[in-house]
Amino acid sequence: MTRPTSKPRQLTGKVVFVSLVAFFGVVFGVNGLMMALAIKTLPGTEVDSAYAASLAYESEIAAARDQEKRGWKVDARVERRPDGRATLRVEARDRAGLPLSGLTFFGRLERPADKAGDHDVVLAETASGVFQGDATGVAPGRWDLVLEGDQNGNRMFLSKNRLTLN
Repeated sequence: MTRPTSKPRQLTGKVVFVSLVAFFGVVFGVNGLMMALAIKTLPGTEVDSAYAASLAYESEIAAARDQEKRGWKVDARVERRPDGRATLRVEARDRAGLPLSGLTFFGRLERPADKAGDHDVVLAETASGVFQGDATGVAPGRWDLVLEGDQNGNRMFLSKNRLTLN
């Protein structure tokens, strides 16, 4: 018994054209999807103007030296609850260990990779040298805690610490 042999399919210009269009269509489609996802999840810039930030660099160094000379001890604790609410408690003391009052503290929880998830924490002085505030919608994970202490409109204290919230 002999089997009928099938005729090999010929490679025509039409087949080559359709194959090329399909191949590059898939490549462009995947590239377009990746571009759209990258742009959508772009966290943004750390500073709007690198030039302006570089000009302020010397004053930041001077402010850090002044802060170190003051010898303040500032302890911060963040507790995150399962409902996403986080409580920030700050205790500030001077070089002699006396509570620092009359300051205004600002707190900010920043996502290291996505600035869209940042949370400002409004801190109120609950006792002499003790400041406390809450933030809602704080997800578990890695955060940067940024603390700023102002006195009469002048920044007197700045710290940035990495932490993990469960």
